[in-house]
Amino acid sequence: MKSPGSASPAPAHDAGECVTLVATATLPTRYGTFTSHAFRVKDSDNEHLALVMGDVTGDTPALVRLHSECLTGDVFGSYRCDCGEQLDAAMRKIEAEGRGVMLYLRGHEGRGIGLSNKIRAYLLQEQGRDTVEANLDLGLPDDAREYDSAAAILRILGVNSVRLMSNNPKKFDTLAKHGIPVCERVALDVPVREENQRYIRTKQVKFGHYFEENE
Repeated sequence: MKSPGSASPAPAHDAGECVTLVATATLPTRYGTFTSHAFRVKDSDNEHLALVMGDVTGDTPALVRLHSECLTGDVFGSYRCDCGEQLDAAMRKIEAEGRGVMLYLRGHEGRGIGLSNKIRAYLLQEQGRDTVEANLDLGLPDDAREYDSAAAILRILGVNSVRLMSNNPKKFDTLAKHGIPVCERVALDVPVREENQRYIRTKQVKFGHYFEENE
C-alpha cells in the first residue's frame, strides 16, 4: 500500500467510517513537510486535521498523537495546561523519526465544553475549584470528548498499529475497541509548572492519566 504522504487515503465511504475526507494538501512546517488531510465528522460540525509524515501503513507501528484542540495552550502558550508543550514535543518526535501522524482534534476545546466555557471555568479555578469541579459547577460534563472519529481516521490512513504519545487511558481504550493495537506508550517530557501543577494532578487522580515519576 502506498504511503498517505504520496497518495490520497481511500475515501471514507470505502471504510464505512464516521468521518469524511474533505481535502488533502502538502503542508510545510517548522517540523518538516507533512501531508495534511482534512476530515469532517459526520452528523457534527467538527473537523479534524491529520498531519502525516512518511509511510505510516504496514506492520511497523506508527508514532501517533491524538491531540485535543487547545487554543490557549497551542497558540498562546498558556501555562494553565501542558497542551501546547505536548503538541510541540510530539511534533518534534515525529520529525526526528521521519514517520508518524499528528491528529489534531478540533471541537475538543476545554475537554469538549468550548472556548467561552473554558474561560468561565478558569475563573472558577481561580476561586479554588479544580478543572473537573469547575466544569461540573457550570452544569457541563467533566470530559465530553470522543475518540471514535480519531480511530476512524487512523483506519482510513492505513494505520494498523500505533505507538501512542499520550497519558490518557481513554485514548488507548478507544483505539483498542476499534481494532487498532497500541504497542507502546511514548512519554512526552514536558515541564510541570506552578501554574499547571494542580491541573496535571487532577488529570492523574480523577481521570487516571499516566505520568512519569519525575513529573
